[in-house]
Amino acid sequence: MVEWIVKRAQGDRARVGTLTGVVCILANVALCVAKGAIGVLSGSVSIVADAMNNLSDASSNIVSVLGFKLAGKPADPEHPYGHGRYEYLSGLVVAALVLLIGLELIKSSVERVIHPESVEFSLALVAVLALSMVVKLWMAALNQKLGDRIESETLHATAQDSKNDVLATGAVLACAIVSQVTHINLDAWVGLAVGAYIGWSGFELIQDTVSPLLGQTPDPKLVKHIRDKIMSYPGVLGVHDLMVHDYGRAGSSQAPTPRWQPKLVLWKAMTRSTILSRRLGTKTA
Repeated sequence: MVEWIVKRAQGDRARVGTLTGVVCILANVALCVAKGAIGVLSGSVSIVADAMNNLSDASSNIVSVLGFKLAGKPADPEHPYGHGRYEYLSGLVVAALVLLIGLELIKSSVERVIHPESVEFSLALVAVLALSMVVKLWMAALNQKLGDRIESETLHATAQDSKNDVLATGAVLACAIVSQVTHINLDAWVGLAVGAYIGWSGFELIQDTVSPLLGQTPDPKLVKHIRDKIMSYPGVLGVHDLMVHDYGRAGSSQAPTPRWQPKLVLWKAMTRSTILSRRLGTKTA
């Protein structure tokens, strides 16, 4: 599937993210319908909450698709560095939704602890939850691999969300089996634990997506690559005041000041600086 999406997108980063989002939307809607039906029939609050989690995942996938669409827009006079940060914003929305899902699951679980209800067990319940875990593991691997390939925080956040879903569904399944064997109703307590884990994951994802928006320190490997590239040109003695600004994966700006050999006349040095900057795809400070 990874290679199919990349080939279908014809190497276009925004199309890779969009196609991945569409695939995830279809999968999450299907899981929501299946688990929702089983949860209502069995009377399990944790399964219903898990189904709503899938519906929320589909919503966050829609946000991701919109983010990639907007981030792929070309630069214009009002946004000379492009619209790449839209992707970071969509990743932030996904992270916020993960946090809200965790808090809502905690709330519903606390209510069930106060007012416990019996849960019906069936083979259909086991089959649907087990299939859901397999699908979510596949979605996590898909988003992780494509996220690594196009360096997308949004896809990485979606991959982490899918991993959380595997844990949540696994806990619900284990709870249903234990309750059937021991006749001890653990549904609400498991839902509470899963909600706390999902909420914490959402909080960490928010921290990861906010950092580049605020202007985090650039990757030392990127800085070294830029310096090495500048120093590879003849006549350059050194580089200072290198500032790297991240405007999303679709565009960034580096503002280096090369130091030229003294024998070069001023106009010639300035001309070389301009040429060098254009080759780097930057503006010289």
